[in-house]
Amino acid sequence: MAHVYHCRVLMALDDDLSPDTILAAYSNGLFPMPVEAGGRIGWWSPEPRGVLEPATVHMSRSMRRVLPRFEIRVDTAFEQVIDRCADPARPHGWIDGRIKAAYTELHRLGWCHSVEAWLDGRLAGGLYGLAIGGLFAGESMFHNETNGSKAALIGLARGLAADSGDRLIDVQWKTDHLASMGITEIPRRRYLQRLRTVLSTPPPAMFRSRAKRSGPTYEDSRG
Repeated sequence: MAHVYHCRVLMALDDDLSPDTILAAYSNGLFPMPVEAGGRIGWWSPEPRGVLEPATVHMSRSMRRVLPRFEIRVDTAFEQVIDRCADPARPHGWIDGRIKAAYTELHRLGWCHSVEAWLDGRLAGGLYGLAIGGLFAGESMFHNETNGSKAALIGLARGLAADSGDRLIDVQWKTDHLASMGITEIPRRRYLQRLRTVLSTPPPAMFRSRAKRSGPTYEDSRG
């Protein structure tokens, strides 16, 4: 979700972006991202890791005032969301055709989801990522309207917090923007320990209707 790589740790190079490979990678704390534009796919595990506890999402006073204007939807405009996130004109753009195709397939299989903020019938902002058990691994977010991406993140956090069980939003790297919304950093070892519990949590209601629909059976090698 973040685009500042001051804490990146490259663990491997492998261009396999099949659903099974991606899902197994996330279950072990890895995620794919090109090393450079058009280059090999790197598999990353940041140290430290940027995370958000859903119940602790922060809203400024101004955000609290405008939030009721937004309508939060799930998976009603996934292709629009990933298209906007992959816009090559965006600074530090990294979502190329390979990444876009891979996560679109994961969406078709019921693992990847978009959370959207709508304003007066317009897509104001959104984010997408993988939902595996109690983990939401955020990949990217965008806004067309002021506060659109913030509204989507708050909608995601509230949806996850509404369910019982251990749940966590992984944002990969912390940025100043994300820190203002309550994102913190934890050591990679602690993140991997937490992952064991989070992945065993049932999917949240906000995604449950599509969870694992026609999905692959992936190799979970967490041991």
